[in-house]
Amino acid sequence: MAHQFEHTITVLPEHLDNQNHVNNVIYLQFMQDIAIEHWSSVVPAAMEAEIVWVVKRHEVDYHAPALLGDELLVKTYTGALSTVAWDRHCEIIRVRDGKKIISSKSAWVCLDRKTGRPRRIDDAIKAVFD
Repeated sequence: MAHQFEHTITVLPEHLDNQNHVNNVIYLQFMQDIAIEHWSSVVPAAMEAEIVWVVKRHEVDYHAPALLGDELLVKTYTGALSTVAWDRHCEIIRVRDGKKIISSKSAWVCLDRKTGRPRRIDDAIKAVFD
């Protein structure tokens, strides 16, 4: 497994839907936030100024609901990569009982920040997560 990054989130009222559990759209926000935090925590500033990542696809499995006040451990790590895309995995676990809430795989495309066009994932970019 590649370098893992994690943090915790406490479920707040604004995360809830009309069934009083975390809305599915909020999980996507959690996934995006941790991906960005992970990248920002390891990337050199010069590279961050040149590259931006955008999502091509999300695949999310919902295993159990999260409720108000739950403390959630959000974990992410990188997976398979292609010329311009890199898979990123995410799991969200309820801390109090270790229950898996969601698991996901997202394909993120590397873009040149200036042109907005796909950029090849070269060895320097790969090395960021080694």
